[in-house]
Amino acid sequence: MNKPSSIINSVAPIRICDNGGWTDTWFAGHGQIFNIGVYPYAEVQIAVYPCEGQESRIVINAENYGERYVVVPEKHWDKHPLLEAAIEYMRLPPDLSFEVTLYSEAPSGASTGTSAAVTVALIGGLDMLTPGRMTPHEVASAAQKIETEMLGQQSGIQDQLCSAYGGINYIEMFHYPHASVSPIRVPNATWWELERRLALVYLGKSHRSSEVHEMVIRSLEDAGPDCKQLEDLRKTAARSRDALYAGDFAALGAAMIENTEAQARLHPAIVSADAARAIEIAKAHGALGWKVNGAGGDGGSLTILCDAAAQVKRAMLRTIEQENPRFKNIPIYLSRYGLRVWKQDHESSR
Repeated sequence: MNKPSSIINSVAPIRICDNGGWTDTWFAGHGQIFNIGVYPYAEVQIAVYPCEGQESRIVINAENYGERYVVVPEKHWDKHPLLEAAIEYMRLPPDLSFEVTLYSEAPSGASTGTSAAVTVALIGGLDMLTPGRMTPHEVASAAQKIETEMLGQQSGIQDQLCSAYGGINYIEMFHYPHASVSPIRVPNATWWELERRLALVYLGKSHRSSEVHEMVIRSLEDAGPDCKQLEDLRKTAARSRDALYAGDFAALGAAMIENTEAQARLHPAIVSADAARAIEIAKAHGALGWKVNGAGGDGGSLTILCDAAAQVKRAMLRTIEQENPRFKNIPIYLSRYGLRVWKQDHESSR
């Protein structure tokens, strides 16, 4: 290929501390979710070229996997189905060719909505090549439809919404998959203090959907959308929202603990032995709260809300990383923005 005629860049944050998770699903019917968008974000760069009859019209460069390959229409969805399905969903102009490079510093399978962030960033970037512009809500909806309708996977709605909107959100799903998003605006001092107190610990193994999750889904489906298990989870979202508006970190931590305990009641394996050990260390260092991210289970990650003393947080993280060589602190920053997309023409990209 020659030099690109333009370059499109897009980024979208990942998600942590999803209090009320599991209630944003088809079997919950309705739900309330509190979550926080953070960096490191997912990055997408699209180099656009005139087509000129090239066979390699669409190239995917999955940088985290060290894979670069041509998307062949008659053999689509065979390497990275989510990416390839998203490209097909967008119905791009046939007179363009492009190379899509995707990258994220967040570990794969960390239960922080990384795949949703990548899909949101990809759809947002590709949208620059089509007539009209999608709203953040429309991008999130498209990303969720690709997972559920095109690929037949289990997916809630909150990860995509968090990546599209960024910031701290209270999400009300009034009827699956339709939801409203209320950004939580707090004073800078509260924002900065929350950012300083939060920690994200990767438990060293990629989380994958398991028999445990299928068992939980079957149980919740049989119990119905208003069962106590789901109601216990829903309640933590509003409590988290109210605690943050009040600047009450102890109350936010209590809501996180309440949510994690409610997750454990769905199935004991939802809070893994690795997560339980990291929680023990957090408790010993006076942490105010902890949340097993996402659906829980083996692997994944843990959000921890620390007390006021910065040196105690650092000591806690050192102890956690010394406890198990696979445990890793992932530095995070709260995202004031969700999906961001911008374009460079060839001249300005030099």
